[in-house]
Amino acid sequence: MRRIIVQKFGGTSVADTEKIKNVAKIVIKEKNNGNNVVVVVSAMGHTTDHLVKMAKELSKTPSGREMDMLLSTGEGISIALLTMAIQAQGYDAVSFNATQAGIYTENVHTKARILKINTEKLQHNLNEGKIIVVAGFQGVTEDGEITTLGRGGSDTSAVALAAALNAERCDIYTDVEGVYTTDPRVVPKASKLKEISYEEMLELAHAGAGVLHPRSVETAKLNNVALRVRSSFKTDDMGTLILGVDKMEIDKPVTGVAADLTQARIVVCDVPDVPGQAAKIFSKLAQENISVDMIIQSYARKVSNTNDIAFTIDSADIDKTEETLNKLKETLHCGEIQINSDIAKVSIVGAGMIDRPGIASAMFETLARLGVNIKMISTSEIKISCLVDKTDANKAVQALHDEFELASDVIADVKGDLPPQ
Repeated sequence: MRRIIVQKFGGTSVADTEKIKNVAKIVIKEKNNGNNVVVVVSAMGHTTDHLVKMAKELSKTPSGREMDMLLSTGEGISIALLTMAIQAQGYDAVSFNATQAGIYTENVHTKARILKINTEKLQHNLNEGKIIVVAGFQGVTEDGEITTLGRGGSDTSAVALAAALNAERCDIYTDVEGVYTTDPRVVPKASKLKEISYEEMLELAHAGAGVLHPRSVETAKLNNVALRVRSSFKTDDMGTLILGVDKMEIDKPVTGVAADLTQARIVVCDVPDVPGQAAKIFSKLAQENISVDMIIQSYARKVSNTNDIAFTIDSADIDKTEETLNKLKETLHCGEIQINSDIAKVSIVGAGMIDRPGIASAMFETLARLGVNIKMISTSEIKISCLVDKTDANKAVQALHDEFELASDVIADVKGDLPPQ
């Protein structure tokens, strides 16, 4: 029985017809290796950004349903064009959107999660020897509503398909040669990692490394999917392998540094210090499908018996968050709501941090030497994140990369539009 290989190509890899022809060659090469191939593609180039811009010109807060209807069209163009390019080389190929591929999601617009994949149609076409090209980023509900998985969701589509089809591996092709210790645009001597654990990659993805979507890493970890990040332009380079931490030899306590410049800090001031106030805030935000990251509650002020609750969100959710909290103000009996989007989250990540004391102090001392003020701190077993002014983010990344000796002697070869890392 032939092995199944899932390949995913991002927007820059299919940005124009010449690049689509290049992708077709990579797909055909894998098919000629004797494998069944399922290809997942994103929208071409900056198509999604262009569609979002047009929507915002018409409505400040367009409905989630109509945004999904709009944005899902981008991948439809990609899958049809790539399938044509493969067919032009004499190979049998067929394209499917998410509805045709049986990718079912929860009934949530713009940030849906995949619930199940009906692989019967996919398996039938694979058995006939066809190359299958599937639209990433999108899904369908049981009652036929089109949904999308959130920005970068094509990674999640690919890994979920690999898990459902019991694929040999999932190759994520992008315009860089793998996962780096940090953004090579900020630190030209960033090192390409030969391998990284699911746990570290997940933390880096949540911290702002844009090479992989966090949910795709989470899905790979849960289903033990072999995952590899590779370049669409240097196909002989095997890129970065992502595997379980138990299979790795850990040489350094810190694996990578990331900065997320898409964060905003919200402070709900003068919240009465009584039980249940935080629950009211965060349960309401959850109902609105707004994800919260770092959270700090200050000590209660003795005179007024109030405190401040600060947290971070994705800056794309600012308007919805402000609207939600303003509706809650009367119930909370709180003061003003402060919003600051001129901030960034800088993080260090490493599975080796668990057993190494002094990592946090080294990070804080490095930032102090730079004169970088830390506004919030959050930690996990393998990650330390600091909220800083956005203008300080790049120099903080550079200094931390040096502090933990992550540099390579080779200047990174960066092509195209590297995702934010």
